[in-house]
Amino acid sequence: MTRLGFLLDSGACIGCHACTVACKSEHDVPLGVNRTWVNYVETGEFPQTQRHFAVMRCNHCDDAPCIAICPTGALFRASNGVVDFDDSRCIGCKGCMNACPYDALYISPETGTAHKCNFCQHKLEVGLEPSCVSVCPTRAITVVDHDDPADPVADRIRSEDLPVRAPERRTLPKVHYAGTVPEALDPLARPVADDGLIWADWTGSASWPAASTAPAARTAYTVSHDEPWGAKVAGYMVTKGVAAGVMLWAAAAALLGWDDRAAVATGPAVIALVALAVTGVLLIADLKRPERFWYLFAKGRLRSWITAGAWVIMIDATLVMLWGIAGLWGGSTWFVVLIGPTAVFSLLTAAYTALLLRQCRGRVLWADRPALLLIGRLVGEALLGGGAVWGAFVALQASGAAFAWAPVVAAAVLAWLYRHDRAYLRAAQAVPLS
Repeated sequence: MTRLGFLLDSGACIGCHACTVACKSEHDVPLGVNRTWVNYVETGEFPQTQRHFAVMRCNHCDDAPCIAICPTGALFRASNGVVDFDDSRCIGCKGCMNACPYDALYISPETGTAHKCNFCQHKLEVGLEPSCVSVCPTRAITVVDHDDPADPVADRIRSEDLPVRAPERRTLPKVHYAGTVPEALDPLARPVADDGLIWADWTGSASWPAASTAPAARTAYTVSHDEPWGAKVAGYMVTKGVAAGVMLWAAAAALLGWDDRAAVATGPAVIALVALAVTGVLLIADLKRPERFWYLFAKGRLRSWITAGAWVIMIDATLVMLWGIAGLWGGSTWFVVLIGPTAVFSLLTAAYTALLLRQCRGRVLWADRPALLLIGRLVGEALLGGGAVWGAFVALQASGAAFAWAPVVAAAVLAWLYRHDRAYLRAAQAVPLS
């Protein structure tokens, strides 16, 4: 068995960027994105300062979160342990970018698919070294086989207990560093100014208000990384929450015996279907390859909560449609039969994103929150949003005026959950929140 990785000797690195240039040339990497890059980190105070170089790239983790979250299997592990990618399966969902703690993935502006370091697999297959290794003038980049007991580099890693980046993320990275300082591997120890992330300098910003909290290092050179998910994903969180919340309140009303079909069946179904339709539009529009959205169903992997969530939303939409039809033309028996499944899948629609966020192990405040706390928040927000919409709808009907308190109850539950979430953040960050 083979498990390939890299040893990056920062002590031997001279910051020449030959590895970055060779990688770009070998793989035709477009301008503005990188598979490998070099950080410049400075420590000390003038005139006793030092500059450290740290090569950054995919860590080909043994427990790779990018593989787990990839909905279509576009990211996979090769037989030699390398984490590789398949352009033909990628839908450009950017889940892998949120899952990776190392900012190693990017969306190619030319193909709209996720790319990263793949260890130059095409060269390994013919017995050649990766391009970055062959061009490094000081041999600061070395290939290591972690499963080869005779590999001297692997023996050095074990004997010297050489560090990796972000070991607390539990990804079991296979890229180790020698001759470096902790600040070069920990981005929180070296703040970057908000000036485009190219030439950066720490100027005592509000992030570090007191001298006692000033970092021991600063980033002098790095590269920018795009924000993977933005307004469309934020909008989807609202619309699918409203859809789920409306149906949860409607199911509760049905169980309590409210027999106004317009307020309990057809009205909520129309509201939820419209919200779910907008949800689907937002999710597809956020893909970099939206024409491939059907891969989620044709080539999807249920291990990913992106795929599992797509199925949950589809099943929920089907049940909501049947709920509305039963309310209009179906008998009471069919309507009663649908209450349980519709409530369950509406609950799943509200809650599954919590498990998706926990797969995003590169985003600490998402992945490290307790699952039940995340689920509680999302369900509470769904009940609040759905309750507000549904409560306004039923308040217009005299028979449903008693249910106008729905958003009030949801707001109280959500306030309680926010209080516990705030307490969790205080403990996790060990700093007071403003």
